Amino acid sequence: MTTHAIDNIRNFAIVAHIDHGKSTLADRLIQTTGGLAERDMVEQVLDSMDIERERGITIKAQTVRLGYRAKDGRDYVLNLMDTPGHVDFAYEVSRSLAACEGSLLVVDASQGVEAQTLANVYQALDANHEIVPILNKIDLPAAEPERIKEQIEDVIGLDASQAVPISAKTGLNIDLVLEAVVARLPPPKGDEAAPLKALLVDSWYDAYLGVVVLVRVVDGVLKKHQRIKLMATDAHHEVDRIGVFTPKMMDVGALGPGEIGFITAQIKQVADTRVGDTITDEKRPTAAPLPGFKPAQPVVFCGLFPVDAAEFEDLRAAVGRLRLNDASFSYEMETSAALGFGFRCGFLGLLHLEIIQERLEREFNLDLIATAPSVIYKIRLRDGTEIDLHNPVDMPDPTRIELIREPWIQATILTPDDYLGAVLKLCQDRRGVQIDLNYVGKRAMVTYDLPLNEVVFDFYDRLKSVSKGYASFDYHLTDYREADLVKMQILVNGEPVDALSMLVHRARAEGRGRAMCEKLKDLIPPHMFQIPVQAAIGAKIIARETIRALRKDVTAKCYGGDVTRKRKLLEKQKEGKKRMRQFGKVEIPQAAFIAALKMDA
Repeated sequence: MTTHAIDNIRNFAIVAHIDHGKSTLADRLIQTTGGLAERDMVEQVLDSMDIERERGITIKAQTVRLGYRAKDGRDYVLNLMDTPGHVDFAYEVSRSLAACEGSLLVVDASQGVEAQTLANVYQALDANHEIVPILNKIDLPAAEPERIKEQIEDVIGLDASQAVPISAKTGLNIDLVLEAVVARLPPPKGDEAAPLKALLVDSWYDAYLGVVVLVRVVDGVLKKHQRIKLMATDAHHEVDRIGVFTPKMMDVGALGPGEIGFITAQIKQVADTRVGDTITDEKRPTAAPLPGFKPAQPVVFCGLFPVDAAEFEDLRAAVGRLRLNDASFSYEMETSAALGFGFRCGFLGLLHLEIIQERLEREFNLDLIATAPSVIYKIRLRDGTEIDLHNPVDMPDPTRIELIREPWIQATILTPDDYLGAVLKLCQDRRGVQIDLNYVGKRAMVTYDLPLNEVVFDFYDRLKSVSKGYASFDYHLTDYREADLVKMQILVNGEPVDALSMLVHRARAEGRGRAMCEKLKDLIPPHMFQIPVQAAIGAKIIARETIRALRKDVTAKCYGGDVTRKRKLLEKQKEGKKRMRQFGKVEIPQAAFIAALKMDA
C-alpha cells in the first residue's frame, strides 16, 4: 500500500466540554464511513477502558483512520482524534492537537459554551487550528441553536454562522459534518523527498507487541525495516510493523507526510519513548527536531498504601505496569509508621488520582488507602537553599525556614446567575482573589485566583453541590506565591500520626484541626484508658477531644463495710490506668484512617 496524496488527507480532533457528545460523534463518523461493520459497533467505540465507559468520560485520546468519498467524487483519508474533555487530561488534548491541522468544536445546543469548551478552544487556537463549530443535541426540546451560535461568537469570537447542526445520537446531519471536514479544514503540509521527520504523539505498552508508538509523519516517508532514531533519547531501533487504526489495527507498507499511524520497533519500555520526541532516519537524519511538548508536570501528590501489608509487592508490580501506559503518572517508594510501605504518587489532578486508584483496585484486585492529597510547596531555607516539599511529613524544622511558597491557579467558573452568590462565597472561603466577573448570555463567568491546596480537597464537589450541578470549572497553574503555612499534626495519646499531618494556612488551621479531632473521636474505639486526640502546630495544641475510657467496676465485690476499702480499690485502678496510658499503644483501625482522610472541613 502506498502513501496517500497529501491534498486528500484531513487530520482533525474533536474538542468539547465533558458530556457534550465528542465520543458519540466519533461513533457516528466511524459508522457513516463504514470504519466498522454494524455488528462490531458499540457505544463509545474509542473508549476502550471499562472505566471510561462506566463514567462516560474519555481518558486517553484515541485515533482512527476513516476512508470517505466526498460529493466531489474524490476519496479522502480522515484521521480523527477523540480527545478527553476533563481538565485533568488537558495534556492529552494538547498532544493530539499538535498532530492535527483542524478541530471540530462540539457545543451542546442546550447547555452552550462551558468552561472546558473555552480552555480546549484556546488550546486549538494556540496550535493554529482551523475550527468548525458543531451544534450537537439539536433534537432536544431544550435546544436553542440560534442563541448558542450567538454565544459562540460573543464568548469565543468564532464565526458560527456556518455551524453544523447535528444530533450525534440519532445520526442527523452527520454527512454534513464529513463534508465540512473535507471542505473547510486544510490538508497537511509536508515534503515526501525531505529526510524523515515524525512526531511521537503517544505510546503505550501491549503485552504481545511491546511498545506501540503513535506517530504523525511531517516530512519524508516511514517504511518497514527502516532504522530510526529517537532524537531526545538518542535511541536506535528498526521498525518491524507499520499500521493504522480503522479502529482495528491494520498493517500498511509505509506512512507518508501528513499521515497518522502506529509503529512497533521492539522497544521494551514506554519510558524510552518520550511523548513529543522527533523520530528521524538513522542514516539521513533531519537537521532540527520538532518543538515537541512540555512534559506533563504532576500537580497533586498522595501516598498509596496497601490495606494488607503483604500486598506491597503486588502494588509495586501494579504501579509499574500502569506507569507503562500513563507517562504522566509518577511514583516513588515511601514508608509510614502508621501505614507501612507504600508509594508517593504524582498526578495531574484529582480525577487523575481517582482514576489511577480505581484502575489499581479494579485491574489488579488491590485494596488501597490513599493519604490526604497535597501539592508541591517551594521552601526557601535560611541558608539560601530551595527545596520542593511533596510530603508534609518531610517538612524541615520551622526555625530553618525563611519562607514557603504555594502554587496558585487561575480558575474560570461558569454558573447560572441564581447560584452566583454561593459560588463567590465558596471561592472567598478558599482564600480566593476575584479577577473578573462578566456575563455570557444568562450565565456569569467568574475568574478567580485560588491557592491549589484549597482546591485539591473537595472544591469540585462543593462547587457542584452549591450550584446544583450547573456550574462548570476549568483551571490552569499560574505561579507560586508566598503564604503563611504551618504544618499541622494530629497526636493520638501524645504520639504524632504521620499519615494525618498536613500543611494548612495559619488562619484555617484551627477549624481544620477541630474538625479532624471530632472525626477521630468517633472513629477510634475506646480503650481501657482515656485517650486525648489533639491537633498541634509545633508544640502548641490548637484543638483537643478526649476519648473516654472503658470502665471496669472494681468495687463490685465490696458489699457494705468501710468506705475506705472502696476508695483504696478505686485509687489502685486509677494508678493502673495512668501506667497503662503511659505504656499503652492505641490501635487506630484502618477504617478510621480511610474515613479521616476523606474528610475536609
